[in-house]
Amino acid sequence: MEKSPKREMIGSEGKVLLDTLRRLHRRKAVDNIVKLVRKTHPADLAWVFRSLNPIEQKDIFQIIAQTESVADFLSELDESIMVELVEGFSPKYLAKVVTSMASDDAVDLLEALPDGLAREIQTHMEAADRIEVAELLKYHPETAGGLMSPDFMYLDEDLTVEEAIRKVQKRSEDKEMVFYLYITHGEGQLAGVLSLRELILQPMHRQLKNIMNTNVISVTTDTDQKEVAHLVSQYNLLALPVVDATFKLVGIITVDDVIDVIRDEATEDFLQMAGAGKDQEILFKSTAQSAFIRAPWLSASWLGGIAAMFIITSFEGELMKTLALASFIPIVIGMGGNIATQSSTIVVRGLATGRVNVEDLIKIVFKEFKVGLILGTVFGLLLGLLAWLGHTETARLGLVVGFAVFFVMTMAATVGTLVPLVLKRLKIDAAVATGPFVTTSIDILGVYMFFMVARMLLDI
Repeated sequence: MEKSPKREMIGSEGKVLLDTLRRLHRRKAVDNIVKLVRKTHPADLAWVFRSLNPIEQKDIFQIIAQTESVADFLSELDESIMVELVEGFSPKYLAKVVTSMASDDAVDLLEALPDGLAREIQTHMEAADRIEVAELLKYHPETAGGLMSPDFMYLDEDLTVEEAIRKVQKRSEDKEMVFYLYITHGEGQLAGVLSLRELILQPMHRQLKNIMNTNVISVTTDTDQKEVAHLVSQYNLLALPVVDATFKLVGIITVDDVIDVIRDEATEDFLQMAGAGKDQEILFKSTAQSAFIRAPWLSASWLGGIAAMFIITSFEGELMKTLALASFIPIVIGMGGNIATQSSTIVVRGLATGRVNVEDLIKIVFKEFKVGLILGTVFGLLLGLLAWLGHTETARLGLVVGFAVFFVMTMAATVGTLVPLVLKRLKIDAAVATGPFVTTSIDILGVYMFFMVARMLLDI
């Protein structure tokens, strides 16, 4: 009997699946859970799995492990959950699971497991599978070699179109992304590429070397995954060939893996900018681990606050004479901090996507400086007017607050733009250092500028 097609879930169906899975688990309805698993897309099952408690996860995975869906399911799981689930299974069983997975996914699983267990699993694998996995494991996981799949379709340049079509029909079933057919010559060196559509539209007698596109965009095994993602995004590719030092074709990277890279890199950047470390699975960490990861970044803000406190203390005389100044400190610093965060986020994201070029440093900084001028003028006038209406006994207070907001927002927009660009120029990861550095510097500079403006305009 033909299996029911697995359909991706949208809307509230995920909640329905979660409730159904929990209800069947409570009733110990194993057969029903098996049927549900077989009808559910592995990605949806993995999504629902995150919401189960540890006991439910272990019990239900014992059932999933009895189905043919276990390999696809593990490929979709978060690393921390996956490792906990498989540790209770024998290396012999896990070797069968790994063998049934796509080679790149199998490598991801083995890299996530403890070294001893991963090695033992490999001893139970067939020789051909073990060699293929070992070949991929030698590459760093965040390079093209670590992302690529060795299961791809390639054709010799001397084949005719008719011979090539027969070969595709015979061998394409277990290959990745046969929309692109890579053409090789000599000892497997990459020579060109053809789309499947281009192949079937050509006369049967023509040789591939006469119709292939020789301008192939490719990467080497040690190319960083960020560069891989940039190339796929830039040229709208479905797959990217990977070559070794001799230009021999050794694998391809498919767009689904690149989407994962883009998502992971973006998540990592945003976590680092927020000062929450770079571990994407921080939600699954213990309370103590989460606190330990985030503490160093908060220390930078703490030091900035201490410095701001000393600056405020040094202007204690001015505060005593015009106590109303204190009420405007939070909004002046807050406006500066917000516009600095906006500018730095725009620049960091632009650097990550390739839309911002460090060589255009002056142009980018000047543009954000003008943005700071405009917004500083608008919000300075509004807050200055509010201060003047609310404190008529100190008529010049409105002038002080207005100018302070203007100067602080202009300065903050400039600093927020300049910091990530300078860090990038110095070969420092802008996403790591920008958040804490910008926050701390704006706190200190903002307070200092506010009181300097007050001292000059109020004659205190």
